[in-house]
Formats: sequence, C-alpha cells, structure tokens
Amino acid sequence: MLRKMIPGLALAGLLLTACSPEQEAPTVVADPHSHADPTQFRVQHVHMDLDVDFEREVLDGWARLDVRRITPTAETLTLDTRALDVHKVEVPEGEGWTETDFEMGEAHRHLGAPLHINMPPGAEQVKVHYTTSPDASGLQWLDPAQTAGGEHPFLFSQGQPTHARSYVPLQDMPQVRITYSAELRPPEGLFALMSAENDPHAERDGVFQFNMPEAVPPYLIALAVGDIHFEAISDQVGVYSEPRYLDAAVEEFAVTQDMLEAAEVRFGEYDWGRYDLLVLPPSFPYGGMENPRVSFVTPTIIAGDESLTSLISHELVHSWAGNLVNNAAWRDLWLNEGVTVYMEYRNMEDVYGRERADMESVIGYQGLQSALDSLPEERQILAVDLSDAAADEVFSLIPYQKGRLFITEIEERFGREATDDFLRGYFDRFGFQAITTEQFKEHLLENLIEGNEDVMSVERVREWIYEPGMPEGYPVPRSEAFERVDALSEQWLADEAGISDIREADWHALQWIYFLNNLPEELSRARLDALDEAFDLTGSANYEIAAAWLEIAIRNDYGPAMDRLEEFLMEVGRMKFLSPLYSALAETDAGREKAEAIYEQARAGYHPLGRETVEAILYPEE
Repeated sequence: MLRKMIPGLALAGLLLTACSPEQEAPTVVADPHSHADPTQFRVQHVHMDLDVDFEREVLDGWARLDVRRITPTAETLTLDTRALDVHKVEVPEGEGWTETDFEMGEAHRHLGAPLHINMPPGAEQVKVHYTTSPDASGLQWLDPAQTAGGEHPFLFSQGQPTHARSYVPLQDMPQVRITYSAELRPPEGLFALMSAENDPHAERDGVFQFNMPEAVPPYLIALAVGDIHFEAISDQVGVYSEPRYLDAAVEEFAVTQDMLEAAEVRFGEYDWGRYDLLVLPPSFPYGGMENPRVSFVTPTIIAGDESLTSLISHELVHSWAGNLVNNAAWRDLWLNEGVTVYMEYRNMEDVYGRERADMESVIGYQGLQSALDSLPEERQILAVDLSDAAADEVFSLIPYQKGRLFITEIEERFGREATDDFLRGYFDRFGFQAITTEQFKEHLLENLIEGNEDVMSVERVREWIYEPGMPEGYPVPRSEAFERVDALSEQWLADEAGISDIREADWHALQWIYFLNNLPEELSRARLDALDEAFDLTGSANYEIAAAWLEIAIRNDYGPAMDRLEEFLMEVGRMKFLSPLYSALAETDAGREKAEAIYEQARAGYHPLGRETVEAILYPEE
C-alpha cells in the first residue's frame, strides 16, 4: 500500500494499456564521443564470456557481437575500446570460427582507441578476444581491506557515459541500444550480478549466467562481484549488499515498493520485471546509477530516517526517463536527467507528501543557482555543444535542474493532468528507443504546443532548450518548511534566538542540510561550538549533514572537526562530497597541504573518476 493515495489517479492507472504504436526507425546522429559508424554496421546483441581475475585486476575472455550490416558493401566494423588488450578477432566459418584481420587505431584522450575489424561478405557475427587493463576507467577493483567486510575483494563497473568500452568492445554510443548476455567466472565463494536477469539464490560456484532481453544503451551494461548477499523487500523489490549494510539498507529502502507502485500509476507500466538495489562500497563515485533491474547506490544514503531516499526515487524513475527512452547523444543528457528529476519530485510528493517534495525541489534549485554562477554560458544550454569536450563534462546541474524546471513550466502552463498524459504518451511512443532533443521538441509541439501557442509559444520552448541561463519568468521553487528555517536562522545569527529554539523546532534532516548550506561562510568559534555541542554535527551519521558541516569547519578552521574530516575523506569516494571538501581545503596553503596528505592515503580507495576529480583540484596544472 502507498503511504498516501494519489488524488485522482487510482482509476487512471488501471486504464493504462500496453498498446504502443509501431516503433520508429532507430535514430542515427553524429556522435563526437564514439569512433563507431552505425550507418555501416549496427550491433544488435553482445555476449560476454569473462574470467574475473582479482589477482591481475582484469577481466579476461571474449565478447561475441551480433551485427546487422546496414550498408551492403561495408567491409569494416569499427568498435570503441579504451585500454583493451585485443589478442585476436574471429568471424564464423562453417561450424567454427576463423581469425580475421583487425587493426587497433591510435588512442584518443577522450575516446579511447578504435578497433577496426575486417568483416568478410555475409559475416554477421564477430568474436573479440581481449583483456581489460587494471586501470580500466569503468572498473574499480577493491582489496578486501577496502570493503565493508574486510575479508573479500570487490569489483564494480560504471559505464556512463563512455566507460563501458573499457570493459567490453562495442559501439559505445547511447543511440545503439543492444540486448546482452554473459557468463562471468569469479573466484568461488564470491557472488556476481549484472544489470540483467539475476538469480539472488545462485550458487557461488564460480560460474554465473546472465541475460538482458530488453535492448539498452551500452552504458547500462553493468556488473559487480564480491561478498554480496540478498534480502527481499517485496516480491518485486530487494537489496543486494555486503553483510555490513544489508539489514540497515533493507529497513531504509523499504519504501521502494511504494515508490514503484506510485510511479506506475503516474507514468505507466514498469517494463523491466524486478527492481532491485545494490549497495556498493563507499568508494562508488556517484550517488546512484540507474542500471536496469538493479540500480547501483552509495551507502552514504543510509541515514536511518529515510531522509535521503530521494536518490532511490531518482534511480527508480530512470526506468522510464533514461532507460526506457534515452538520450541519443550526450548533448541530449537533459532528456534523461531533467525529465527524471521532475518525475522524482512528483514521486516523492506521491509517497511522502508535498512538504517533502518542496524541500527536495528547493535544495536542487539552489544547486542550479551555484552551477549557473560557475559555468560559462556555453555550458548552461540544455542541448549543449560537446563536440570538443569529453562526454563526462556534460554532467552538471544544468541538465538535471534546468531540465526539470523546463518540465515544471510545462506543468504550470498546461496543468498536471495534461503533463502526466504527455509523459505517458512520450514513453509509449519512444519506448526502448534513443532520441534527440529535436525529436522531443517535435513531440512536445505536436502534442501540447500546436493550437495552444497562447499558453506556451514555440519561441519559449526554443529559449529553454537552446539559450544559456534561465528564461525570464521561469518557475522558482519555494518551501514553507525552509522559510521557517530562514526565519529562525536569521534570528539566531542576530542573537534573537538561541540553540534551545533550534532544538524545539525539531527540524527534518533536509532542513538541517538547508540551514548549514545557507549559513554565512564565516562563523565565530562560539557559534560553531554551540551548534556542535548541541547537535553533534561533527559526529552526524547523515553523510549530507556531515559533508555540509565539514565544509563549514574547513572554511572556519574548526579544529574539533578535523579528525572527522580526515576519516570522512578516507572512507567516502562519492564525488558530490569529494569536490567541495577538497576545493575548500585547497583555498589555503595549509589546507592544500592537509588535502594532499589525506589524498595520498585515500587515493587507492577512490574510483578512477574520483581520483580524476580530486587531482583536477589539487594539481590543476599537471
């Protein structure tokens, strides 16, 4: 049962049907982040057969690709790779396989190296034998000491945006959706899972079989291996985790089934079978990753009070925006993230109520304001030009929060019922397809704008998508709960209220995060001591509160929090926390020296993407 009913939608959910129009031809667009050419050949399916070698920290084996020859005279299949050691390439011959010529092109800093394969006439399969690099950008290998249990190693992948090519050779472009299957062979006793059909009770005998029957973009091919256990939340939802986090995660994420039911009523049928969560070690560089059937999430959202479960909502509704319909190229990321954030807040309102959703919305909006202040104009555009940049550079709060405010304005102008109808029609029309910003725009014009230009003009749509900054008169989120925090904070800073008044206010964790985020940069030692002594902010088990407090401590040289800061940076590899904390430390010579000393110890436990983030802060000229 949902914690609260969704007004006016109980019947609407029952009236949705599975009927869909015939899918349109696959999108083909130029992609500056891939060497592949899907106008020559198009990969349809990949099967991976890989040994998981923790001693060498490599995946070793082969990938068989089923391809469709788009151009009849095409002779060369080009795949994306990054730091792969390709041993040989084979094509079918009779009942077996025979070697074919291949050439590894020059490696590009952002793209990796193209693998050019000679395809004989009629060949529709190719088998690539390869070994990954220990430094593969999409894999993190953890020693037992770096895991929660301390006894077994751990491996996990992160394919988005262009890192899947570091563990499987393929056309690593989001417009090429593929099905996949795999056999993974980890050491006996360890458990393996993928973003596919998983058996939570599979024997730990060293062989695991997987199948993903729905076509997905390559960045959603994900795997994990370790001392992983499972506990069900419901018949459809469960949690995978190391034992240390399992019980707490199951209790914290029990709301996931409610979220799934609410999302289905609001946005249409869930098309992926199960929805499970994998709690990764704290070195995972993101909050979460929407890998289909099993979202990967950070343990830093286990707060004990469900205050950080918006991340679960976010990854869940990606099952529609991002997984069911995804961006054709990385310039179109806002189609994944902006639509998802809008849906996330609607989902949070359905499950927890309007006040909670409003708080989440304002925190996101404040992040957007900071991004607009720090990013150049060319990076403030939804359909951003990334032709000369790495795909990773698309990730800012622009596609997330500016994109969701675009959808919010559509809701404000046309109403919630019309917006929900529009989104359900959008997912129905483009389900299991990759689309461009322009396709979304045309769908919006056809289904909402045309005939209603007095409600929202075509020019307004263009301004949202293609202009930097925010259009005049855009919707500004507000939260009455935060307005109460503002009033009390102002009184406290003016010595018109005391710590006892804050205690009596009994704030939600999100109110604490907002309070800390909006304090002046400079605070007296007396105020810091008073807050810490009354609320033990240095020892907070809520990672968001702790991170906000530690940033304040750095800027005010608050000694009592420095040991906790070091522990925090040694334990957590989430880039959302690493970037502001290391940046704050780097603002002074003494802080930079401390940051470098901490990083030297922590580096081995950070994901390659986390290392890249920190090193760009500490060593910008190298």
